[in-house]
Amino acid sequence: MFPQLPSELLTRRQALTRSGMGFGALALGQLLNDAHAAPTLVDPIHPLAARPPQFPAKAKRVIHLFMNGGPSHLDTFDPKPRLTEFAGKELPVPNLPTERKTGAAFASPFKFQKYGQSGIEVSELFAKTAESIDDICVIRGMHADVPNHEPSLLLMNCGEARAVRPSFGSWMTYGLGTENQNLPAFIAMCPGGYPIQESQNWQSGFLPGIYQGTYIDTKHTAIEKLIEHIENKRVTNGQQRQQLDLLRQLNQQYQTDRQNEAQLESRIQSFELAYRMQQEAAEAFDISREPKHIQEMYGSGTQARQILIARRLIERGVRFVQVWHGEGQPWDSHDDIEVNHRRLAKECDQAIGALIKDLKQRGLLDETLIIWGGEFGRTPTVELPKKGSNAGKINGRDHNHHGFTMWLAGGGVRGGYVHGATDEFGFRAVENKVHVHDLHATLLQLLGFDHEKFTYRYAGRDFRFTDVHGTVVKELIA
Repeated sequence: MFPQLPSELLTRRQALTRSGMGFGALALGQLLNDAHAAPTLVDPIHPLAARPPQFPAKAKRVIHLFMNGGPSHLDTFDPKPRLTEFAGKELPVPNLPTERKTGAAFASPFKFQKYGQSGIEVSELFAKTAESIDDICVIRGMHADVPNHEPSLLLMNCGEARAVRPSFGSWMTYGLGTENQNLPAFIAMCPGGYPIQESQNWQSGFLPGIYQGTYIDTKHTAIEKLIEHIENKRVTNGQQRQQLDLLRQLNQQYQTDRQNEAQLESRIQSFELAYRMQQEAAEAFDISREPKHIQEMYGSGTQARQILIARRLIERGVRFVQVWHGEGQPWDSHDDIEVNHRRLAKECDQAIGALIKDLKQRGLLDETLIIWGGEFGRTPTVELPKKGSNAGKINGRDHNHHGFTMWLAGGGVRGGYVHGATDEFGFRAVENKVHVHDLHATLLQLLGFDHEKFTYRYAGRDFRFTDVHGTVVKELIA
């Protein structure tokens, strides 16, 4: 144990508070304490300790497969034969507002067929995924607010398109903690760098920083590059432990003098987590430890590797894993949609199909909620040439927030079921519409939380993931 440090001297803040604020500080202190109250769900000393949800949950962990940029629902999970009938012609209905000018109907270049006992139609792009369609709940009536990437990404990930809000993974780890204290509770994997809006997609917002997602650049395979500073080559483990013990003692004394500041506690916890990760993370991210037949089942390439890593992480108690398909907006096919969507689907279809089957054979699918989708869909009409957006080509689709598709699997969802529908051309959701807030309310329900009662007090208000919106879609739940 290190010697106790002197504490007779007042800090500048303490001196001002004691001598300058007077009785007014009493009232102000009460107001600030109410405005920035600590979470009531968690132990501030052990903020990531595992804890039960508000009621029995169907899912205990989440894998979010984020198809960054907006995959076309019309070319993946929402077939529209009438687009073939009107291909190259003006649609007999008014075009809805889009981000750019679009023209005639654009038929899908991909074939659809029915799969499983449910007979749900899926594009050839996701034939491997479709082999498990009876375990998948397809939501064809999704809709969002605007046709722009930035606000739509934040809406999908944080429940708010403009203001700083905690991400879904942060809310989940705040509510449930983690089952493995030696790994981050919330991991975001995105190969090649940050996506649009960068770390805001996995931010903790006004929640304590300990709940923010840990970013991993999965383009790397060497553990030293995959996780920066995973190994301290200058000191031994014992020496590093002594350094952390001294640092913790200094921080705890500083914290005691300042009424247990949440930000400082989060930093202390981060130091400890980083130390513990040195012992376990290298093994968790090493897919060479998997049997050869499992590696072959998932396939090769960056997407396959990170999806297999996702399974290894949730198997080891990580609560929320977000798997991004590339930096930027790879699914943003304003042109060459046939070439680009085929290439992108080839990178992930086999691994997604393998993930569902692998979790099922390990008995993990029932408690693991898989989410697939992007921030919006794409138009049934072709995007017209415009300098800078599609290089003069007329073979792509613009952004479409009026109607798109997402799907869920495992975690208590209703498999082999299609919910909602877009119109006959796929432009807008018209039947059993599901807004992003409704999806979030339903996901929280599956995880054992009432979205209206699962809150965090900040700035004098009880905030929730769904803000003041959202309705649980009971039809999606088995």
